[in-house]
Amino acid sequence: MSSSSSSLPMVLTISPDGPITAFDVVSGVPLCHFSGSRSPRHGLTLLGNSFIAASHISPDTASASIHLYNWWSSSALHNLPVPEPVAPLSATPDGLYLFAGGLSGCIYVISVPSGDILSSYSAHDKPVSCLKTSEDGSLLLSGGDDGTVSYVPIFRIVEASPGTSSTSSMLRRFVAHDGSVTAIDSCVAQGNSTIISCSLDCTIKIWGLLDGTKLRTVTFPCPIMAVALDQLRTEFFAAGSDGFIYRGILNVVGKNHVNQGHDYTRWAQRHESGIVSLVMVSETKNLVSASEDGTVYIWEIETGEAISGRGNDIGSISGMVVANGMGQGLKVGSKRVENFGDGYGGINRAELSRSLTDTLDLEDVLRVAAKDRSRAIDMLESAISAYEKLLELILKEAKKGSGGTNSGNQKHSL
Repeated sequence: MSSSSSSLPMVLTISPDGPITAFDVVSGVPLCHFSGSRSPRHGLTLLGNSFIAASHISPDTASASIHLYNWWSSSALHNLPVPEPVAPLSATPDGLYLFAGGLSGCIYVISVPSGDILSSYSAHDKPVSCLKTSEDGSLLLSGGDDGTVSYVPIFRIVEASPGTSSTSSMLRRFVAHDGSVTAIDSCVAQGNSTIISCSLDCTIKIWGLLDGTKLRTVTFPCPIMAVALDQLRTEFFAAGSDGFIYRGILNVVGKNHVNQGHDYTRWAQRHESGIVSLVMVSETKNLVSASEDGTVYIWEIETGEAISGRGNDIGSISGMVVANGMGQGLKVGSKRVENFGDGYGGINRAELSRSLTDTLDLEDVLRVAAKDRSRAIDMLESAISAYEKLLELILKEAKKGSGGTNSGNQKHSL
């Protein structure tokens, strides 16, 4: 194993059948899991360093919600209701705003951790299939089952009021593929701002961000389910539904350029079914792939070889994210430590207890502060009410006194 893979962040996977699982992808050792969520494709995202958000579809009632987890408990901290089933999730880098794509084609803007829906807008005519916050955090990109790609400034949808048309005036949408858009990303390379999209129509396409002009098309022998870019934004890695990873050059040759030949290389197959997610780690020295069959592999990009993997005992996988640490105050050590929860290892119990205690203490402080603030507001309102009544009495007495003085003056003059 190369030294580049010796200090990797952990991987979190979701499943439509089981819990969210966090594990060390190199050793394959489970670190912890988060229960209660049954998540569709792209239904997992990180909210800064504090929370994990997962789309949830109840297997019994088919009702939908979003589960919000912190790093201290295996069960959901909040259950955020949504107007309809949602699948893909994305978030702002600071974790304050969560975006959810619905079956109707609407995208919902949600405040975290309150769960308030700040606004929503219609982005596609069919279900939203993927969401992505742009590289610089300024745009929300989305793809739909209708083959369209849309993008809108995040500040606009965060500040928009429900029912207003301010979002639609800034929304840009164009037809990108003949099939459902499976993944989307953006980059700034060679001075050009571009969107990269892939689809069930077996293509990856590159678009000019300003006008939606197609710059390049790369055609593959199978549907492409995910795409990842290297740090320099010069290469792409495509996840094939055939279980292969394809590596190609990202550079734009010219407008409407279509690759008729095999302008890519194909790595050796390790997954036995379609790859659903690709994520760069270790400053893009390694690539992590996750498949529908429940297998996860880490690849050395320089050689294109799989250097470690995890078997299919974790069940079907519908999405994956990589975390650089287990939240504030909770770190994954370099050595195996005491188990916690229901048999999953990797976290020191004393550190977890201390961190949890600190968190609860902070919550108590905030709760008391909130009560004090509420009490202060009530006292202020009472004081204002009393002042208003006193002012009314003073005015009445002043009017009476003014009337008595006028009457006395009139009698004196007679």
